[in-house]
Amino acid sequence: MAPNFRTSRHIQSKMKKITVFVAAVFVAFGLSAQVTTQALSEQEKNLWHLRDMEKDGIPGVSAIRAYEEILNNKQGKPVVVAIIDSGTETFHEDLQDVIWTNEDEIPNNGKDDDNNGYVDDVHGWSFIGGKGGDVEADNLEFTRIYRDLHRKYASVTPANITSKEGKAEYKRYEEMKAQMESRVSEASTNALQYAMIGMMYTNADKMLKRFFKAETLTVDMLANIPAGVDSLQESAGLMANAFENGFYDQIYAIADYAKSLKNQLETQLNIDFDPRNLVGDDYQNVNERLYGNNHIDGPAADHGTHVGGCVGATWNGKGAAGVCNNARLMIIRCVPDGDERDKDVANSIRYAVDNGARIINMSFGKSFSPQKSAVDEAIRYAESKGVLMIHAAGNDFKNTDKEANFPTDRYDAGGVCSTWMEIGASSSNVEMLSADFSNYGKKNVDVFSPGVDIYNSVPGQKYEAMSGTSMASPVAAGVAATLMSYYPNLTAADVKKIMMESAIPYKKHSFMVEMDGKMKKMKFKDMSRTGAIINLYKACQMAESFKK
Repeated sequence: MAPNFRTSRHIQSKMKKITVFVAAVFVAFGLSAQVTTQALSEQEKNLWHLRDMEKDGIPGVSAIRAYEEILNNKQGKPVVVAIIDSGTETFHEDLQDVIWTNEDEIPNNGKDDDNNGYVDDVHGWSFIGGKGGDVEADNLEFTRIYRDLHRKYASVTPANITSKEGKAEYKRYEEMKAQMESRVSEASTNALQYAMIGMMYTNADKMLKRFFKAETLTVDMLANIPAGVDSLQESAGLMANAFENGFYDQIYAIADYAKSLKNQLETQLNIDFDPRNLVGDDYQNVNERLYGNNHIDGPAADHGTHVGGCVGATWNGKGAAGVCNNARLMIIRCVPDGDERDKDVANSIRYAVDNGARIINMSFGKSFSPQKSAVDEAIRYAESKGVLMIHAAGNDFKNTDKEANFPTDRYDAGGVCSTWMEIGASSSNVEMLSADFSNYGKKNVDVFSPGVDIYNSVPGQKYEAMSGTSMASPVAAGVAATLMSYYPNLTAADVKKIMMESAIPYKKHSFMVEMDGKMKKMKFKDMSRTGAIINLYKACQMAESFKK
């Protein structure tokens, strides 16, 4: 679940009013801020996910309260948490002191000192890099499957297909071809529309900043536009609209979204684009494990740097703070701008287990998994070694009990992984606890965790607020790591049980959402197995007297 923007379910192709259109844009790619019922200070906003419902009136995970009231006189032990993601800026000021180090590897000597098959894997490994370079963007799995079918059937006459299997496969090809054409058409149209809207707003912003000789606009400035200068008046009207609707600080993201759609057309949906030659592996051999490089800092490490920070950013009084103050982050790169590949996911899980990770965070997902058996084997391996796997449920507002989302805890051969947790995203809004993008499922989502406007580390020694189940998952992983740190006798299954049973239920909460053009009432209790939000304070209370 690398950085991606959600496609709106209901945006009209033509908008009569610019205000309505722009509001729809932000709903479309997840930039609409959910308004909380509390008037939060800047610090409270940045750390809301660590706060407590009982003490602060904010439905966070109660990490601050847990450290102040239960863990303050305890000494925790380091816990290795694998961050399987897009790469992480290991030298970030809030992360550099909590990055895992392979003590058996001598840095940068070009040798495999610990004989694990990976040269100079001092802080982790990348399975999407090689001697040819590093993969930044890749196809969607849908595109890769369609490409294989297209090569096989594009020049085939249907009448010449005689076998039952061949006819079924050709039918699938035709269905996927229609879907591909629809996706490309929609992305092309939206890219053009959003580029125009983004240009309008950003040009207006730049013009007014030049006029006022200011780095930032304010609402008061807009009241001082001289009459008779039509271009300034029009620009002021657009900016007034942005301020009034609460998205002035995000207007440049509209243009960024247009660029992402353009990139999507050029890479994710382009059957002629295949960067795998950079890695240099035998891609068809899913059993191959010794490939990749040690370029774990990127490129495109925004997502992974933020995810790592959510788990264990240093509590140093500046920037951000992770949930766990004793995490050691093992960085494993396998998630490009596009869909991760099953072979890389399987190998990433195995690498994490073999190198001592007790928790694996997986903030990624996709709708197809052609080599799922290889991933299943790796998950079984992690389960057998007592490793807790925490996975983001996804950002498509879909019911994963009915629609596929991979990887999953359910093995194709039967059975369910006992050390897997599937995490949905909650917000700071106590009236609408579920994030408006979060996937859900009474059977397949275990519990929710804060995932809206989570402020944490990004590359360049910077910090940003991001939203997604990609954030909810590492917040949950931070809770798990804290429990393992301060209660080291707990197993992965114990930690899962405690986190599920101590989570705060919100079974009376409901809200209205638009689905298929109709308003539907949703109950928070029906969106996961627990109908609850994880809570470190309650989990620590339970851990204090936990009996197996």
